[in-house]
Amino acid sequence: MQNNLSGIFPPLVTVFEDDELNLDRLTRNVRKYERRDLSGYVLFGSNGESVFLTRDEKLEIILSVREQTKKSLIVGTGSDSIKDTIQLTNEAADKGADFALIISPSFFKTEMKHHAFLNYYNKVAGSVMIPVIIYNVPKFTNVNVEVETIIELSKHPNIIGLKESTEIVPRISEIAANVHPGFKLIVGTASVLYAGLISGASGGILALANLLPDECLKVYQSVKEEKLDEALDLQNRLIPVNKAVTNKFGVAGLKAAMDILGYDGGNPRLPLEPLNEAQLIELKMILKSASFLE
Repeated sequence: MQNNLSGIFPPLVTVFEDDELNLDRLTRNVRKYERRDLSGYVLFGSNGESVFLTRDEKLEIILSVREQTKKSLIVGTGSDSIKDTIQLTNEAADKGADFALIISPSFFKTEMKHHAFLNYYNKVAGSVMIPVIIYNVPKFTNVNVEVETIIELSKHPNIIGLKESTEIVPRISEIAANVHPGFKLIVGTASVLYAGLISGASGGILALANLLPDECLKVYQSVKEEKLDEALDLQNRLIPVNKAVTNKFGVAGLKAAMDILGYDGGNPRLPLEPLNEAQLIELKMILKSASFLE
């Protein structure tokens, strides 16, 4: 498949009912997103509660979403085990995944440095049927893939991009300026979408796009059209909402905000808990203050 990793990709939430998958409600979300000019979807990122899903559930979800769209499907298939990552990636490819989003291994944190990452990603990329996207998310892994490592890995013909979930704009600029031609850098949070795009990123995998897809697309399109004042104004309105549904309230907040704005979020899977009443009120006030809720 062509390396078409530009634009906006929501990392889909996994919808549960009584702690079990509800594919009908997930499908309902995808059908609404299909009306937008989104570039595709991400399955099994942190917002998809990947760590709480079984392998069978993941394969079932891939099939279900693939039936609803012809757009690019980026699927999180990484684990600390190279063998397990290769196996799940190829199974996901069989079910319709176009790209594999591979989170950096992190259990043996002190050992996870430049050469360990080179060994891991090169071995995986040479053994799977679909292109690999590196997923750097120190917030959850507590390890950081260094810029020099990413530049080196970008030379591999089957490692085609990076989802960078830090908010360090100079790092984004340095990566974008030095990676191999054709390698795509995708920001992983809406708080730096504008800054990332003007620094060389090709798009965003944004939790916020689950509930405000049109607004995320508007920032992207405005930057592309060089309407920078318009893009920056909207970006600044999005930041407090994004911080609420990522840093402050997490997955439970993201799902609650989706419910408030007419999508299917539902409760997170145990051991995560839904927001309490006070948190819901605060979340609604944040949405109202940003003029996304009347």
